[in-house]
Amino acid sequence: MSPWIAVMSGSSRLLPRFLATPAPSTTLRTTNILLARQLRAPSRPATGAAAGARPAASRCVATRSQSATTQPFPDKKRVVFCGTPEVAALVLQRLLTAAAQPNASFEVAAVVTQPPRPTGRGNRKVPQPSPVQVVAQEAGMSAAAILAPERPGDAGFLAALQQLAPDLCVTAAYGNYLPTSFLAIPPHGTLNIHPSLLPKYRGAAPVQRALQDGVAVSGVSLLYTVRAMDAGPILAQQELKVDPDVQAPELLTQLFELGTDLLVKNLEVVWAGMGDATAQPQDEAGATHAAKLTRQEAELDFSQPAQVCHNKVRGFAGWPGTFATFQQQAAESSSSDSSSSSSNAGHTGEMELKIVRTRMGRPSEWTGSSERQVVASRDALLIRCGDGSVLQVLELQAPGKRVMAAKDFLNGLKGRTLVWQPAQHALQPAGIAV
Repeated sequence: MSPWIAVMSGSSRLLPRFLATPAPSTTLRTTNILLARQLRAPSRPATGAAAGARPAASRCVATRSQSATTQPFPDKKRVVFCGTPEVAALVLQRLLTAAAQPNASFEVAAVVTQPPRPTGRGNRKVPQPSPVQVVAQEAGMSAAAILAPERPGDAGFLAALQQLAPDLCVTAAYGNYLPTSFLAIPPHGTLNIHPSLLPKYRGAAPVQRALQDGVAVSGVSLLYTVRAMDAGPILAQQELKVDPDVQAPELLTQLFELGTDLLVKNLEVVWAGMGDATAQPQDEAGATHAAKLTRQEAELDFSQPAQVCHNKVRGFAGWPGTFATFQQQAAESSSSDSSSSSSNAGHTGEMELKIVRTRMGRPSEWTGSSERQVVASRDALLIRCGDGSVLQVLELQAPGKRVMAAKDFLNGLKGRTLVWQPAQHALQPAGIAV
């Protein structure tokens, strides 16, 4: 059997077979007691140069004669994890679980996260710790092992990181650029878990933009961090088929789970000093950029095909979400799509609805009498879009209300019907930008 395997559909670039990994099984789980026991285990103290200012080091490159498979690890390698939001907390949990195994080659020596910030409803002036900090604290990590600098280039933070003497840093949705002074500290470099098949979808919103573009296959990349955004050499990649109705938060979770397992399976290659020699440069000609989402893009334009609207709902799920404006009409006035509300005797006001979950419908399902009329089915609102295709709205949110199923919303209309209104700011799909 060939020792090499292709890692990207349509790509001629090959990586060693031992870097490939099957899709993950069910989410690994462990108790805080087990995690705390692992974190309290004796760790290698910082000595020599590491006790003071560890000299800048390039990533270790070993000869091919070194074993990368089954060598014991009498001294566990020290990993520092950098991340901030919920998906990064999931990665940390899986790393802690892997590190707690009897044959683990590493320990999670510390975490780096963004500082506490006001968030959510209620008292917005009270800073809240990031999800990564919460997981680290619940796992029993000491305050000295939880670093939350305003900027990762701060001298005090870099000194603390050098004191920790990390062998490897791992990032997943950290949210800050890492300066050269940071990248020079770990001798085995810094690996990033990025939820796309690089070089496509570099940037802040790879999963969201991929869903907006309607991709059928996505994936995760394990790459070395360099100064250019998401442009470092790729150590390993794994593809994942995308469900046509999956939304961004769900796909993010799937890809970061897959990426964490991919990282753990490749750590022995890194410890053997073969990571640099194995990693492959990205094809810059194929690079695309996944721009950060904005609220200004959140309005749905039903004059576009239903598939375009459905993909936008999927990609923008969570934040910022998507919305559309509808005109409420009394039952006797539902047969007319008057462009002027003042001339419509049955007009009862406009309503902005947040569209939470959708799916593609069949044109035959829509039985309206005018092109912009919203038709009620048993469990969905049916919208006939610009090209005649049909979008089913399954969940939505009215102003001041909680998210509800379409059928519950229909019960509250009390005989009124809806007519969708043209988008105020019709936008071209942002998607990927070269």
